[in-house]
Amino acid sequence: MHIASLPSPYGIGTLGKQAFDFAEFLRKAGQKYWQTLPLGPTGYGDSPYQVFSMYAGNPYLIDLDTLIRERLLKKSEAEAVSWGSDPRRIDYGALWRGREPVLRKAFARSRSLRGMGAAVEDFRGQNPWVEDYALFMALKQCFGGASWLLWEDEGLRRRDEAALARYRERLREDVEYHVFAQCCFFRQWARFKAHTAALGIRLIGDLPIYVSSDSADVWSQPRFFQLDQGLRPLYAAGVPPDYFSEDGQLWGNPLYDWDALKAEGYKLWMDRFRAASALFDVIRIDHFRGFESYWRVPAGAKTARNGEWVPGPGLDFIHALKANFPETEIIAEDLGEQTPGLAEFVRASGFPGIKVMQFAFDSAESTTEMPHSYPRHCVCFTGTHDNDTAAGWIKALSPRDARLAGAYLGFGRKKDAVWALIRGGMTTAADLFIAQMQDYLELPTGCRMNLPGAVGGNWEWRMLPGENSAGLARRIAYLTRVCQR
Repeated sequence: MHIASLPSPYGIGTLGKQAFDFAEFLRKAGQKYWQTLPLGPTGYGDSPYQVFSMYAGNPYLIDLDTLIRERLLKKSEAEAVSWGSDPRRIDYGALWRGREPVLRKAFARSRSLRGMGAAVEDFRGQNPWVEDYALFMALKQCFGGASWLLWEDEGLRRRDEAALARYRERLREDVEYHVFAQCCFFRQWARFKAHTAALGIRLIGDLPIYVSSDSADVWSQPRFFQLDQGLRPLYAAGVPPDYFSEDGQLWGNPLYDWDALKAEGYKLWMDRFRAASALFDVIRIDHFRGFESYWRVPAGAKTARNGEWVPGPGLDFIHALKANFPETEIIAEDLGEQTPGLAEFVRASGFPGIKVMQFAFDSAESTTEMPHSYPRHCVCFTGTHDNDTAAGWIKALSPRDARLAGAYLGFGRKKDAVWALIRGGMTTAADLFIAQMQDYLELPTGCRMNLPGAVGGNWEWRMLPGENSAGLARRIAYLTRVCQR
């Protein structure tokens, strides 16, 4: 469950009391892991996989009640904003309109609060990435939110030192605000992570393989990406036609120049991993297969159909990663088109791959691997954030697939299917089992997190107050003990 999906009075889940309470719920439920989606600042489409920085935290997740306790904000200022009318959905439009003005009030008050200035400067010194990020965000606002490729000053697009210095001075106040917001986010995350650790809950973070074209990362380090002379992407990332879309998925991210990355010891990736390792106990690498080979679509294409597979950096990159981070636990998200080369690559990496229970009983999915054959060295899911909820999935199954699932999992009525699926996952040999919170709550399709290929309506689901009840915790804990998890 993503942090954003927690209940709160301010339109989106935050790193406040509800996050601490959910960690306590997990402890009572006998669980040891909490997996989130990426935490970066979201832009167009609200996707946590399309963010303005690979390092920054999303200011939407900053808890306002914590700022109130710290005397950075008044309760009346937080409550004066309309954060949306539906507690089940995140209203990103309301957040876009209301969150920054409130945080800027806290920023203004921080100037006179003892100790806050020193905290911000300490954060700044320990996180050098924040300088490029803060300037990037200030510039985006200066140019009406436009992509950096459309900024009217070519010197800024190409990072001419004189232009950077001129705008850094001109936008000093806005730059300082964005540094302050990041300081708030990471202070709150540190407290949250310490709390989960004290409860014995380990955090699994999601690291997207690609970065957004409109990001501080591509703007500040264009040499590491496949760009043309005008700094525009030559190709776009995606995947070919698959289970989720007959046209494939066109993500639009720029592709890495792996030769340039290798020449500098994969520095960009090592920096990314260093930052992620400080935030999380375990890192899930999204679209892991992209290191073995990646789907390259010509820039300007309308769909991902007419792309091609291109070799990735392979085991050379994996060896560099393991040499630099020998203690970091990694999960390889190896879903998608399966090939002998990919299977061997994942095996040689040594990282556990992923198994999805829903796919075992869905004839539309090419895999025929049944849960009893899952190896120990893997992570088993009821479904990922791209899947339907378990309740929605079973409702949509064909009669034939539903009979197969019922016979295998031991349920006769569809209303019993969700917990049968969870029990089936818990009883696999997989070293780790994870279920979506929507599945523990038996929620329908309307509560799924993401529908790949769909524009709008994604990433909005929220848990309602009280749904993580003591009764549900006891039920999960009992099943966990019975299955000897």
